[in-house]
Amino acid sequence: MKEEKKVLLSVQHLKKYFNVGKNAVLKAVDDVTFDIYKGETLGMVGESGCGKTTCGRTCIGLYDKTDGQVLYKGRDVHALDKKDRQSFKKEVQMVFQDPYNSLDPRMTVAEIIGEGIDIHRLAKTKQEREEIIYKYLELVGLNREHANRFVHEFSGGQRQRIGIARALAVQPEFMVLDEPISALDVSIQAQIVNLLVELQKKMGLTYLFVAHDLSMVKHISDRVAVLYLGTLVELTTSAKLYENPLHPYTQALLSAIPIPDPEIEKERDEKKIRLEGEVPSPINTKPGCKFKGRCKYAMPVCEQEMPPLVEIGEGHYVACHRCAQMLQAEKK
Repeated sequence: MKEEKKVLLSVQHLKKYFNVGKNAVLKAVDDVTFDIYKGETLGMVGESGCGKTTCGRTCIGLYDKTDGQVLYKGRDVHALDKKDRQSFKKEVQMVFQDPYNSLDPRMTVAEIIGEGIDIHRLAKTKQEREEIIYKYLELVGLNREHANRFVHEFSGGQRQRIGIARALAVQPEFMVLDEPISALDVSIQAQIVNLLVELQKKMGLTYLFVAHDLSMVKHISDRVAVLYLGTLVELTTSAKLYENPLHPYTQALLSAIPIPDPEIEKERDEKKIRLEGEVPSPINTKPGCKFKGRCKYAMPVCEQEMPPLVEIGEGHYVACHRCAQMLQAEKK
């Protein structure tokens, strides 16, 4: 008998809009629905400015929602009282994109990691507090001597490790990783990703992993959500997405991943899917599919109606009129 997965975070029709001027509304996240299961990693990919970070931040209550619902363990994230919000903040943590700006330069590493321990009263004595700080520093590959140093004394990779240690110190269950490797050089990126995978196995963590790098997302994620201009266009397992991408935008993204072989790359170059047209503005978007202006398969229905997210195969969701029509034709 197949074990039923437990939903940890459920996002239903989430919307986050910003007023950016007179009669101008920027739709950063527009009607997004997905679930994250306990112990898994959901990768979230898309172009710069497509709403990945805003979606992650709104999911954990850093931004107020415009509409929709976010449930964490069945509780509405945006309607928590003071006591529940305190326990929610302990269970849910975030690792920020930029390790240079997300750490206070006036605090030592011990003060940065110890701040969460103090707020949630996780240590009874000063000695116990120190031991917790040392434990998490060593867990992320740093050592005790680093505790009394300031942030400017560390490299980018070390700073990101401090950011991870800070998040882990309050013993969370769910972590939003907002492009934790994009500001780091390639040699350090693999170390950080392997560290995150190792920590997930050790501590039973659940991740929402926001990233640009599709090959890295494939390595770390169980399932992948593809965002385009604030809407979810495809959601499926990592293996299915790379074997059989169905949405034209996902196909274009995957065809853009370079292969480090000049001969193969030359052959692939002819078959590469090149997106035409400009990325439309997310301000006061027009009706219909948001990808219609760049899609070679666009139909008249794409101009009028926004395609709903439908299940094409088992656990494979796509928001595309063409894919839905092909599915109906197959059924007939």
